[in-house]
Amino acid sequence: MELGKQIKKYRSELGLSQDALADKIYVTRQTISNWENDRNYPDVRSLVMLSTVFGISLDTLVKGDLEEMKEQIKEEDIRKFDRDGKVFAVLTLGMILTPFPLAHFLDWIGFGLWGLWAAVTFWYALGIEKQKKAYDIQTYKEILAFSEGRRLDELEKYQEIGKRPYQKAALAIGMALITLAVAAVMSVLLK
Repeated sequence: MELGKQIKKYRSELGLSQDALADKIYVTRQTISNWENDRNYPDVRSLVMLSTVFGISLDTLVKGDLEEMKEQIKEEDIRKFDRDGKVFAVLTLGMILTPFPLAHFLDWIGFGLWGLWAAVTFWYALGIEKQKKAYDIQTYKEILAFSEGRRLDELEKYQEIGKRPYQKAALAIGMALITLAVAAVMSVLLK
């Protein structure tokens, strides 16, 4: 939420006019108007005085109402993300398990069908990546929190951001090992 909207919201909740608030924190009414319309921003001293007058923490004043921010995660977005994740999991599993049987039983047509399957899987992967970027979720803990309709606090978020490079590498290595294991099993079964 923008700071100007926060100032206006809390001023209105207290039933203060711009003039009355200006008198309480020793600025002009025009200054309050400029803040509320995001033409400029209060200095640190004014922010401290505003938080005191409003009876809220500086964190709440500057960052906005945390409950309101939590509501921004819409139930529909969560359902879409979960549904797309399940479809992607099925497509990925199919992509891993089907190349050898398709090639064995259908020859070149099998390769073509598998290529089509892979294209659809990658298309879904791109869609999920777009959603993850839109909601700034990358790690398992962030995705789990999002699916539960909540956000991580600041400390948890920074910890997860630090894990992102390692989790991506581990995921790539894990998927490569799974693919190799499935390929080995399939080659033994198809002999």
